[in-house]
Amino acid sequence: MKRLAFQVAVGLSVLAIAPMTWAWLVSSPYRTDAVSGDWVERVPAAPVALVLGAGIWGDNPTPMLGSRLDIATTLYAQGKIKAILVSGDNHIKAYDEPTVMRDYLIAKGVPQDKIVLDYAGFDTWDSCVRAKKIFGASAVTVVTQSFHLPRAVTLCRTAGLEAYGVGDDSTRTFRGTTYVYAAREFLASGKGFLDAVILRSDPQFLGRYETSLDQALASG
Repeated sequence: MKRLAFQVAVGLSVLAIAPMTWAWLVSSPYRTDAVSGDWVERVPAAPVALVLGAGIWGDNPTPMLGSRLDIATTLYAQGKIKAILVSGDNHIKAYDEPTVMRDYLIAKGVPQDKIVLDYAGFDTWDSCVRAKKIFGASAVTVVTQSFHLPRAVTLCRTAGLEAYGVGDDSTRTFRGTTYVYAAREFLASGKGFLDAVILRSDPQFLGRYETSLDQALASG
């Protein structure tokens, strides 16, 4: 009986860690951290940066989201991207991540016509699929925190995007919060694997094709 219980425990442990291992292995050649002076040089050029939402406080991004937006601003200023797709949650009128993200980028000097808003990026898989199917992206630089980067890059590549990722190493400034979120990646990776590989789920909202990203890439 003890042997069976041990085998079951081992099996459950393997199942729990397998999706995260999948994300790390698939994404390994396609990600870097924005932690050294030459990080921008390591990022291949792409038409679009896909910045994933990470919460807002009223009219301001959370510090983690602000770090993501700062990375995207640098990529734009250095000519590594031509437009920025901000994907976040706007499930109610009072909570509008994409608009807050846009306003922050504009304040940092990114032209408004180079910023595209996805109001239905409710989770990472939804954001990746919508970037491909709704906004017509083919290649993106995904911007998020380092602990989230393997899952984000892997899900976007599984959704059919040529994706490379840049991560903010939030352990330098938000150590405790980062460890909490990093632990949650075990469950989130399992859900991502289920959505992307097993179920091939559609996002919560699909809708019609949006031309806003095409226009942003064509302008100026």
